[in-house]
Amino acid sequence: MIKKLLSATAMVLALGAMPALADLKVGSIVELSGPGAAAGTNFRDGVHMGFEEINAQGGILKEKVEILEYDSQTDPQVSRALVQKAIDENVYAIMGTVFSSSTVVNMMVAKQYGIPQFTGSEAPSITAKGNPYIFRTAFGSQKGVPKLVKYMVDKMGVKKVGVAWANTEFGKGGHQAFIDEAKKAGLEIVVDVPSEQAQADFSADVLKLKNSDADAFFVYYTEEESARFLREARKQGISKPLLGETTLVGHKVIELAGEAANGAAGHVGLTPDANVPALKEMVERFKAKYKYTPDHNAIKGYIGAWTLKYVTELAGKPDSKAIAEKLHGLTLKASEYPGVLMDVSWDDTGEMSRESFFVKVENGKQVVDAILPPN
Repeated sequence: MIKKLLSATAMVLALGAMPALADLKVGSIVELSGPGAAAGTNFRDGVHMGFEEINAQGGILKEKVEILEYDSQTDPQVSRALVQKAIDENVYAIMGTVFSSSTVVNMMVAKQYGIPQFTGSEAPSITAKGNPYIFRTAFGSQKGVPKLVKYMVDKMGVKKVGVAWANTEFGKGGHQAFIDEAKKAGLEIVVDVPSEQAQADFSADVLKLKNSDADAFFVYYTEEESARFLREARKQGISKPLLGETTLVGHKVIELAGEAANGAAGHVGLTPDANVPALKEMVERFKAKYKYTPDHNAIKGYIGAWTLKYVTELAGKPDSKAIAEKLHGLTLKASEYPGVLMDVSWDDTGEMSRESFFVKVENGKQVVDAILPPN
């Protein structure tokens, strides 16, 4: 069954002006169909643009990069089989996946073969399993949520909060991170509402929140779920602050939710609207190339591509184990390594740290309210 599925869905594409066989192969395994298609397509396009720029500048160690591209269909088991397929086709690194429920499954294959993997996933469990070959392209929710909670308490004066979250690997990680931080900060959780798998109707969930005495609500869903939730919240007239992470206030959510997204706010690790010169320039190049505004996933993919170039060259050879060892404890400053766009560090678990942003959605756009320091 898996073999038939792979033959129907796996797609191997080389970059434009590239030799039929390149010396350096990188696997791009992302969600190009299924519920994660919006996130995966953004990540894929960011990876492609990054490597196209790298190849135009001479490649990695003077070798061109060939991307082997595969569609995980947002299915964990398909993604696992595709990681194996990419490794069988001699990739020396992997980009993806984005959805945490897939990454926690497929990263064990990459680990077994000692292949460094650059993921867009944000569940805390990703870097908590002792995998020396997994690396974030944006930090996990256990890094982002403390920044959000601090902002809620210090800047907004929130004391009572309601929580709405996706009952998935992704959602469980964000929910637990929030509950832990809320307890530390003295916030009272007055209502806690998990969703069902693949839930489409959020009317009952929104009603539970509305009937509570919370000062604000923490909302943690995927982009598509967040858009449906926001439309229902607008319909039921919720007037208290709706706060979350990138998946509540990202550009894809704003596009899908329309006017219902206005007023939502939250912490984002990356935003194309940040006043960071290198980031703004990357966004403009992306828009010119793909004819749409990149979201945080596209930026993650782009940073992943450039990180691989820099670390391979720091290691002095395209050796997978040497690259993984070099990345642990590494800091790349944007002044020296411009492709990472912002100063960034990785710890011994592959977790990332860098500045991030608190944004509000106004008139269908993200507006940066504050720059938050690394933690």
